[in-house]
Amino acid sequence: MGFVKTFPEILANRRTTADFYDAEMLTVFWETKPEIVARLLPPPLKPAPYPLVMAFLANYPKTNFDVTYLESALFLSAVCDGVEGSYCLAMPVTNDMAMAGGREFYGYPKKMADIRMQKQGDVVHGWVERRGYRYFELRARLTGRPNVPEAEMPLPRQADAQGNLHVFAYTYRFFPTPQAGPTEYNPWLMRQETLLRPKTIQLGEAEVFLEASPYDPWAEVEIVKTLGALYMVGDNSMLGGQAVAPVDPVQFAPHAFIRMDMK
Repeated sequence: MGFVKTFPEILANRRTTADFYDAEMLTVFWETKPEIVARLLPPPLKPAPYPLVMAFLANYPKTNFDVTYLESALFLSAVCDGVEGSYCLAMPVTNDMAMAGGREFYGYPKKMADIRMQKQGDVVHGWVERRGYRYFELRARLTGRPNVPEAEMPLPRQADAQGNLHVFAYTYRFFPTPQAGPTEYNPWLMRQETLLRPKTIQLGEAEVFLEASPYDPWAEVEIVKTLGALYMVGDNSMLGGQAVAPVDPVQFAPHAFIRMDMK
């Protein structure tokens, strides 16, 4: 294996899915203000009927692409062409190859970060730090009840007959110009499906802490009401992304810097 690959080497390393085995995920849901969602969604995404925010911490102990790492993410519920999904605002990771693959293949706005996640009994706790700021911290007690009994907890409602969960994420593929402009060509809105095959699902009550950071402004997504937490262990498969629509680069320019540290 060298700098230049042979075609047999290329074919041998080609994968149609990114698979995660015994993935451990703690997801928290909260309600934010509709005007925040409307301001943060790039075109052509539209706000979902309910201003739902989803953030998670995850530990991936084994994958089919020879990388193990921790990950976190922040999503806003959004709709395009009648398909509801979640727009990814941020996705810190602890491995450089996980960062490169997610950004280049799928368009996820990944950055390197320090991430911790630990489960002790019925309590799961973790946090994300970058550049001196612990800007996201999550603690959940797996009581079997969410914070709000009637809360919108979307993942269990998306289960198929086999108990698998189908979730859709919206991202944008684009590259800045060599002259430091926001985009070199028209960005593309991508829709990517992930299949979750949970072995364990537990509901819980969550506490979420957001600290203002000039580099990772998660605190901008204000918590109006914490709805609850969902803890899962299972096997996940990221399916290939689908190009949904080209986006006008001028309209997209205000949203084009989420992968960079810019004050």
